[in-house]
Amino acid sequence: MILIIGAGGHGQVVADIFRARHASLLISDDVGFLDDDPERFGGGVTGGTVLGTLAEMTRIPHDAVIVAVGENAIRARIFRRVLEAGERIAIAEHPRSVVAEDVTLGSGSMVCAGAIVNTGASIGRNVIVNTAATVDHHAVIGDHVHLAPGVHLGGEVIVEEGALVGIGAIVLPRVRIGAWSTVGAGAVVTADVPPAVTVMGVPARVRVAATV
Repeated sequence: MILIIGAGGHGQVVADIFRARHASLLISDDVGFLDDDPERFGGGVTGGTVLGTLAEMTRIPHDAVIVAVGENAIRARIFRRVLEAGERIAIAEHPRSVVAEDVTLGSGSMVCAGAIVNTGASIGRNVIVNTAATVDHHAVIGDHVHLAPGVHLGGEVIVEEGALVGIGAIVLPRVRIGAWSTVGAGAVVTADVPPAVTVMGVPARVRVAATV
């Protein structure tokens, strides 16, 4: 049993990744959800059943855990809690993604359908590479990052811890995105982004300080 923490939309996407891996005979594990929303407890959602709350994790027999919460700061906090509990952390890699053989995927990371991660890239822990996002060669993605659907990163891009790159954004080669920054949807990032800011537009410019 793989326990998916978070039964919202992103959690159901992660459940679908494991369903696809099961159908492709890559795993045999069933999945179930943990969620702290009492209205979800005991109910079925797409891909599985909500078996309990996060506090009840230890009473539910399981082999591994993955944190499937879209908001980076919350996902990071829960991930650290799960690590401190000594849990085995799963990786969710969709069989219809393309991940080069030499890519490193950190524990708890999720690579969704249609995503491409090219040679020499490094994906940190608890990262979301969302639907149809592309990470080109030798990019380095830090822990707790979310690359939203349709993001395109050029070669040797660095995305530091906790950053969010919004839907459809483009980051040019060798650009660095600072820790806990946000790149707005559709932005084109042509220069380094400082930590803890939000950038938007074409080309992207700093608009507001980000909230960590």
